[in-house]
Amino acid sequence: MRFDEVDRIPVASFGLGKLDQNSPIARELITRTDPFIEVHVPGDVYYGAACERESWTEGDITTTAIHTPLGNLTQRVRTTPITSGVIEFPIKTPEDVERYLSINYVKPEVDATPFHRRKAEIGQEGLVLAGIPTPVCLPATMLSPETFCLWWEDHPELLLMLTTLFSARVNDWVDRLCKAGVDGFRLIGGEYASVQLGPSGFDALALEQDSELVDIIHRCNGIAYYHNHGPVMRFVERFARIGMDALDPLEAPPWGDADLKRARELCGSRVAFVGNIDDMEILEKLPFEQIEPIARQRIESGGDRGFILGGTASGSWTEKAARNFMRLVDVAESYS
Repeated sequence: MRFDEVDRIPVASFGLGKLDQNSPIARELITRTDPFIEVHVPGDVYYGAACERESWTEGDITTTAIHTPLGNLTQRVRTTPITSGVIEFPIKTPEDVERYLSINYVKPEVDATPFHRRKAEIGQEGLVLAGIPTPVCLPATMLSPETFCLWWEDHPELLLMLTTLFSARVNDWVDRLCKAGVDGFRLIGGEYASVQLGPSGFDALALEQDSELVDIIHRCNGIAYYHNHGPVMRFVERFARIGMDALDPLEAPPWGDADLKRARELCGSRVAFVGNIDDMEILEKLPFEQIEPIARQRIESGGDRGFILGGTASGSWTEKAARNFMRLVDVAESYS
């Protein structure tokens, strides 16, 4: 990530997919490759430590009532054997914004114990990162995707206000985490602006806010690892201006539009690239005889400085992809 010379190009899955983290195959993957391991740090930075809520489940739907002085906000989540998803979002109208703002926000306590525990377990075998929402996540996850996009036309001032509010909360939280010894952060959320709102939305709701967050991390000598799915070529210069240390997943066509050579021309040595080989569509599905030439093309395009051959952070791959990740180490070593 610092563009130093390395003995070989790193090969990194993001997380352990569907593997049991205590299984022999997971341990082998961690030892053989160079994975990024995300850790959830406790703390509700959205509602604060004092917000009262109650939840109940009927069938496959869990309803949560968030109590505010101006009335409840309601969220519903449907869970299936495969996945889960929000089917009713808590903020649906401008009046719901007022309800949200009426909540007495109490800063969540900082607990870095899960991070330090996992870091001690992983040691030097991988990079442990605390998953952190970026400021745009507040409006983007509390409104439905449709409402979020429509409000960029109808109520942009509300989206900016909510993002600014969340920026102050997240900045304070990350600053306290840094002081508690957390030294690696995965920043999640930029794609809500880039994919759904385009360049103008990204500039308004992510560029300056995420730069402030990265500056806080760097003041404590931490790593800022930035996640942004979707087409990225018209954003890569913006990403580099934010100042993150690494960017993933840089999906190649046909799933994304990332051209590693062109992206490097645009960014120079300001940001390391991670990814560009699809963990579900390539590593999980194809025989290695077809994977190897794709991997070689990615390595040759990514270059030997500031590039980490990785997946697309799907989190859905199984043992087959894990074994292919490990075989990619042999390919990377052939370029040493």
